[in-house]
Amino acid sequence: MRIVLQRVAKASVTIDGKITASIDRGLLVFVGIEHSDTREDVMWLVRKIVQMRIFSDTDNKMNLSITEIGGDMLIVSQFTLHASTKKGNRPSFIGAAPPHIAKPWYELFLQSLEGEMEGHVLSGEFGADMQVSLINDGPVTIFMDSNNKT
Repeated sequence: MRIVLQRVAKASVTIDGKITASIDRGLLVFVGIEHSDTREDVMWLVRKIVQMRIFSDTDNKMNLSITEIGGDMLIVSQFTLHASTKKGNRPSFIGAAPPHIAKPWYELFLQSLEGEMEGHVLSGEFGADMQVSLINDGPVTIFMDSNNKT
C-alpha cells in the first residue's frame, strides 16, 4: 500500500462538476493499493498517519499530529501510485490491485482512520474520475510505502 500524504490548508474533491468533499486544515491522503496488501499494511499506515508529527507547534516546529490540532482528512484512491515506469514512456499499472481487491482494503482504511481520528475523515469516490484541489501547507508532502516498514 502506498500513500502520498500532504499537509493542506484546504482540499476538495469534485466529481461531475460538483464538490463532493472538502476540508480545511488537515491532511490530503492519496492511497494506492497493490495485490499483496494485507490488513497489517492498512493498520500500519493508519497508525503512522494519525501519529505523524507534521503540524507546527507554538515554536513553529513540526511537532504536532493531526489529532493534536483537531484537523480533518480527505482520502482519495489513486491506483496510479503503483505506476511502473521502467520500460518505455507509457506507465504500467500492473502492480495496482484490481477494483474488486482494492475497494475492500480502501474501505477498511477509511473505517480504521475514522476509528482513530477525532476530526472528520472524508473521501473521494473509489474509482471515479475526480478533480482534486488543494492548497499544500508548507509545502509538506510525504510518500510512504507499507513494503518499507523496517
